Amino acid sequence: MRETGLFFLYLFVCLIGAAVLTVPLMQTGWLDYPPQRVMGRLAQIFILLGLWPFLRWRGLATRQALGYGVARDRLARAVALGWFAGVAILLALILALLSLDVRVLDPTPEGGAAWLVAKALQALVAGLLIAVLEETFFRGALYAGIRRTKGIAAAVGWSALLYALLHFMKPSGLPDGVAFDWVGALQMFLHVFAGVLQWSHLDSLAALFLVGVFLALVRERSGHIGWCIGLHAGWVFVIQVTRRLTDGDADARLAFLAGDYDGVIGWLAAVWIGLLAVAFWRGSAASSSGRAD
Repeated sequence: MRETGLFFLYLFVCLIGAAVLTVPLMQTGWLDYPPQRVMGRLAQIFILLGLWPFLRWRGLATRQALGYGVARDRLARAVALGWFAGVAILLALILALLSLDVRVLDPTPEGGAAWLVAKALQALVAGLLIAVLEETFFRGALYAGIRRTKGIAAAVGWSALLYALLHFMKPSGLPDGVAFDWVGALQMFLHVFAGVLQWSHLDSLAALFLVGVFLALVRERSGHIGWCIGLHAGWVFVIQVTRRLTDGDADARLAFLAGDYDGVIGWLAAVWIGLLAVAFWRGSAASSSGRAD
């Protein structure tokens, strides 16, 4: 709990810095972007700039702690195989949502084959970038920080919970007519935490928590984050391509199975990923060293 709290405090401080800097930066008139976007980007910049000093302070600035403590060829192979596994896992979920009419094929896609290839490449790059950053932070540093003093259960549970919560802690736009000043910035800052408490997010929150559990179990069994990066990147790839080619049907009888976070991750995803996590943990052979490729 203490290590999780320190990681959360670090992110909290970065968000405060972003909120404080957003007001004078927006008042210069240099940026033609919504203030919530500026605040979110500034928070990300602060997180990246301060991450290495923070990890050094916590004694986690090592390849082993970050999940990269294996040979590069082994890591690369795990990323590649994990990507295909991630695509297969999410593709099964998407096919189920399509068969249940929760999502339907878009009858008028934006472009032809060239457009689809371009979007697929964009999704591939975005998925890998997101996966490297998030897995290094959550299944790398955070998991290692908790695991070194607590048991597997604490490391899996707390890293998965913080991972899920942070997906909903984002600045949102102010209501119409509300000026963006110091009061507006405070209101936007407080809304970051209000988003976590919305009942409508419960299904996606549960699904993302189980995603975090699954990835943490993979990290524990393999001893590195190569598989985690590949799985995560494959999932992002499928979700982004799916959102380009299909639409959600809010009037479908089983529409509640897909959450409103991205139209894919919901109760059905929670059940599917949860079952996979249980099957993986029970079926993965724990060698004497507790490591598998």
